Amino acid sequence: MRIRIITADGTFTAILEDNETARDFASLLPIELTLSDYNRTEKVADPGRLTIAGAPEGADPAVGDIAYFAPWGNLAIYYRDFAYSPGLVRLGRLDGNAEALAGMGAATARVEIIPEN
Repeated sequence: MRIRIITADGTFTAILEDNETARDFASLLPIELTLSDYNRTEKVADPGRLTIAGAPEGADPAVGDIAYFAPWGNLAIYYRDFAYSPGLVRLGRLDGNAEALAGMGAATARVEIIPEN
């Protein structure tokens, strides 16, 4: 499933994984979220609690990954590499330049499904 993340600074597209947590997130779309910076590594937002049924114990996120950090209940979009984190579930991956998120301050984002043709 493809999604679009729209902010005042730009539009990003991504492909969601085929897992329970990603499907749970997709069921919330469209949604408006407030993205804020965390640790000069990722943009985070609070989509509400998502299921982690069947998820691995953790993940090692790469630049461009979209993930859900279950212990805090937040969405994370990585624009810098980060280490393995227990409780992190990969939701998908951005297409294109994730580093563009680094210069973006706190922002409102609309996340929506891109209809299939």
